[in-house]
Amino acid sequence: MALFSANVRVSPSLTQTPCGSFRKVTFIQRVMIPKRAHLGYTKYQTSIVVIGLSVHTCPVEVREKLAIPEAEWPRAIKELCNLNHIEEAAVLSTCNRMEIYVVALSQRRGVMEVTEWMSKTSGVPVSEICQHRLLLFNHDAIRHLFEVSAGLDSLVLGEGQILAQVRQVVKVGRGVAGFGRNIIELFNRAINVGKEVRTSTNIAVGAVSVSSAAVELALMKLPKPSHATARLLVIGAGEMGKLLIKHLVAKGCTKMVVVNRSEESVAAIRKAIKCAEIIYRPLSEMLACAAEADVVFTSITSESPLFCKENVQTLPSVGPEVGGVRLFIDISVPRNVGSCVSYLENARVYNVDDLKEVVAANKKDRLRKAMEAQAMITKKCKKFEAWRDSLETTGPTIKKLRAYAERIRDRELKKFLSDIGDDLPEKTRTAVVELTGALTNKLLDGPMQHLRCDGSDGRTPSETLENMHALNRMYSLDTEILEEKFRAEVK
Repeated sequence: MALFSANVRVSPSLTQTPCGSFRKVTFIQRVMIPKRAHLGYTKYQTSIVVIGLSVHTCPVEVREKLAIPEAEWPRAIKELCNLNHIEEAAVLSTCNRMEIYVVALSQRRGVMEVTEWMSKTSGVPVSEICQHRLLLFNHDAIRHLFEVSAGLDSLVLGEGQILAQVRQVVKVGRGVAGFGRNIIELFNRAINVGKEVRTSTNIAVGAVSVSSAAVELALMKLPKPSHATARLLVIGAGEMGKLLIKHLVAKGCTKMVVVNRSEESVAAIRKAIKCAEIIYRPLSEMLACAAEADVVFTSITSESPLFCKENVQTLPSVGPEVGGVRLFIDISVPRNVGSCVSYLENARVYNVDDLKEVVAANKKDRLRKAMEAQAMITKKCKKFEAWRDSLETTGPTIKKLRAYAERIRDRELKKFLSDIGDDLPEKTRTAVVELTGALTNKLLDGPMQHLRCDGSDGRTPSETLENMHALNRMYSLDTEILEEKFRAEVK
């Protein structure tokens, strides 16, 4: 399968993949390359691209192979930015999605390089990745991240955990070479969009997270009389495990066993949730604990399955009061419960893809709120795109103006220090240097503000263009002004 299709669709739509899932199909938007571009790459050609796989486009069997642990995000960013046509990168890898955001010098070559990198690091063939991947450019990529952060692309519409995960991308990426200006601004604005949508629309009110959906699914599968008496086992006491326990207690489950690598995390949960009996067991006792449990929740990071057919089929049967089968609710990616377990008569296995069953009922009100959120996101996308265009168009002027001011500062500073001679104390000399730098920045602040056109004030793109022309004339900056693209944005 070709890495980059030559077919162009006129508008976003849904297309069915060979595996029966649906994904967005979009066309390349907003890339207006100056006529001089054929002489070589320039920074004005960069495109924001997202290449990913999510619960909407790809089965968990494939997603778990491509999942990148948070500790590996910095390494992935560096490797991606070492590719020939990638300038900046970020990784968003959760239980429901694995998405790579890049700023690419060339869309076609950038997509090829990233897809091949994904294949190389995961072992999944390029053709299989292409079959399931989500591929969006510029406006569509920006909008997608804003929708993700707002919870509009989540399995559970409006769920709040994804916003914390987007924040974590910025936290982990901070200081990593390749987590650059465009990506930082994009993710910071996505975080603001996520917060604003939840505050303005209340879309998260009543919405469930993946962990609470897992609890609801378990209660749906258990006979109602057994809800308060079913023996519960939670494997993993990380963030997902903590949320699982919180939602179990909220549903009236007051006793459970928690298996974890260390006791500290369980002790912290026990201290925070005092109205439940939470019993800690080490990971070495996992199978013994599973033998005494009716429902097993798994949410631990593991390179290989914790449960397979061989050890599950030897577990004692559960009583008829809980349905006669042991439930495994696996919300980990990669999965903690092997797919072979689902073929056993004494077990039922549910993974993150099965949570769709839980969230099907309450969508009407959330869809109305989602429409309100979409209108907000449209405005936020325009502002970010205006910021990008302003950065690209006024960048040469800003750079030349600052260089002009620094040359004057440097010349006058050297002249002053030369006239004073060596009698000036080092502390005073340092203070003078810092003072001149601060004065230069203060004097440049006004002109720099008038070169902004990001929608944060009442200034129009035409006014920004006029200011840019004026500064070029006043200071003889002789910068290259990309009017064609800018005027197209004005229209």
